[in-house]
Amino acid sequence: MSKGTPALIGWLGLASAALVLVVATAAVVLAPRDSDRNGHWPGMVWRSLLRTLDPGTMGGDSGGVAFLGLMLVATVGGLFIVSSLIGVLTTGLESKITELRKGRSRIVEQGHTVLLGWSEQVFTVVAELVEANQSERRSCVAILADRDKVEMEDAIRARVGEFGRTRIVCRTGNPLKVADLDLVSPGTARSIMVISPEVEDADTHVIKVLLSLGARAWERRRPHVVAAVHDSANLPAARLAGGEAARVIDADDIAIRLIVQSHRQSGLSQVCTDLLDFAGHEFYMRAEPSLAGMTFGETLSRYDLGVPAGLRRSDGTVALNPPMDTAVRADDEIIVLAEDDLLIRLASGPPPPVRERAITTATAREPVPERTLLLGWNHRAQKIIELLDDFLAPGSALTVAAPREDPTGGLGPFANLKVGFVRAEPTERPSLESLDVGSYQHVIVLSEAGYDREHADARTLVTLLHLRDMEDALGDPFSIVSEINDDANREVAQVTKADDFVVSDKLISLMLTQLSENRHLYDVFADLLDPAGSEIYLKPACDYLVPGGTADFATLIESARRRGEVALGYRLSDRYHEPPGYGVVLNPGKTAPLVLSAHDRVIVLAEN
Repeated sequence: MSKGTPALIGWLGLASAALVLVVATAAVVLAPRDSDRNGHWPGMVWRSLLRTLDPGTMGGDSGGVAFLGLMLVATVGGLFIVSSLIGVLTTGLESKITELRKGRSRIVEQGHTVLLGWSEQVFTVVAELVEANQSERRSCVAILADRDKVEMEDAIRARVGEFGRTRIVCRTGNPLKVADLDLVSPGTARSIMVISPEVEDADTHVIKVLLSLGARAWERRRPHVVAAVHDSANLPAARLAGGEAARVIDADDIAIRLIVQSHRQSGLSQVCTDLLDFAGHEFYMRAEPSLAGMTFGETLSRYDLGVPAGLRRSDGTVALNPPMDTAVRADDEIIVLAEDDLLIRLASGPPPPVRERAITTATAREPVPERTLLLGWNHRAQKIIELLDDFLAPGSALTVAAPREDPTGGLGPFANLKVGFVRAEPTERPSLESLDVGSYQHVIVLSEAGYDREHADARTLVTLLHLRDMEDALGDPFSIVSEINDDANREVAQVTKADDFVVSDKLISLMLTQLSENRHLYDVFADLLDPAGSEIYLKPACDYLVPGGTADFATLIESARRRGEVALGYRLSDRYHEPPGYGVVLNPGKTAPLVLSAHDRVIVLAEN
């Protein structure tokens, strides 16, 4: 009995068979005449079986005392033994259903995506995977977390909605335990994503999960693993724990670089969100042997759908916006910006004609010193200031305003930046007005340290409302970049019309989802956010096309190519504050009429 339901079923089945055989044999020996009339031994076996299963069957029996007595024994034995067997089967089935509802059974899947852990990131990741798998015939996402299975499924259904062709499977278990990892069948998965939990010292949890994955014996190929740490100091340990199969990103560093670059390029945060969001446009890598022998500049006009942005060499190196005369080899992959991998198409005929009269020459602009106001202070502030010093022109100034003692005393010296500090409360209007905000070209609003996520976002929203009102009164003299913790608060913040909202956790979730689909994209994103090499810039449209003149995107691509740049799209000034795109248009039709004003921006990949 201690061996469980299978053992009980086996023993009761044997006992039932023994009862039927014994009664049939005894009937042949003790009541031969009645046995012959009922089919001898085989017939008695059948009749004994029917009586053990259904006590009412013996109601029509006739024969001698021995025969009727044996049939009574079979019936009474059936009441005890066979009824017990049926009861055990029912109990075992109910137990199995209960186990399934608890999420403690192992899934049987192949090529699925595994999420280990639970936080708000899960909803963003699942929504993105559902969107990414719309073109797939069948896909599965398996989630392992130390939570109730039904609660997880209900929460995902409420936050994500329809799953399309993607099946979501939840299992209850601790990702830190190697035995529990088997519940989501990681050995047959396509990719594994480690979710950072919403606890103190979350990086330690991520590192432990990576160690658990490393300790597991993989039967087949090891799937690639993606994870993120929020403290740069933990990155080496996490990468060591994950091994060669893991791609661990530094979430803090990415958020800092995005804040700094958004400070310099208004609208960049929205462009990056579009590039990372599967509902928008993404980078894909495709082998195009027919383009072998061409230069990279020539490939820019060889696509009807999609924009080439760079090359991935056979040795794995990535080059975004390489020199236009770079030769494309047969074993190269073209990095293409497109709405979907199914919507990438080479041109079947000659490229569309270029409207030469619409192309203009860029005006040379020397870097000028800039003034930046940094409102608030948190653990990212020091690195933000250090990175700003690399980007800004000599003689630039930065003023830190926060409700605390001066935290800038140990910073510097800086080559290009002069840093000052003013004690102020960013949520109070008189305090902001005393800073002479109108004298700054850029304002960065950081999520204040020492508050929980919601309270910090509430303070940021109040500050943004004050700044927007002051900006309207002054005539829009400065740009605003703000740090928002919760993406739900971004919708609320839209009324402030801030130029960029850097939602750190969501952007990291989007990047991890992209890497789970194609781990080689890490080099692309790293190159985009690195000050060295080519980055995304939003430059004046008048540097590329005659303002107000009729052109098309193919002409814009050619104008950028002549400057050694790749045009990815444009941003319309009259839609800067209109959600959800905020005026950003990526990869438009090549031949559709296009008219840009002097205030519009062209989105390009360029070195400076």
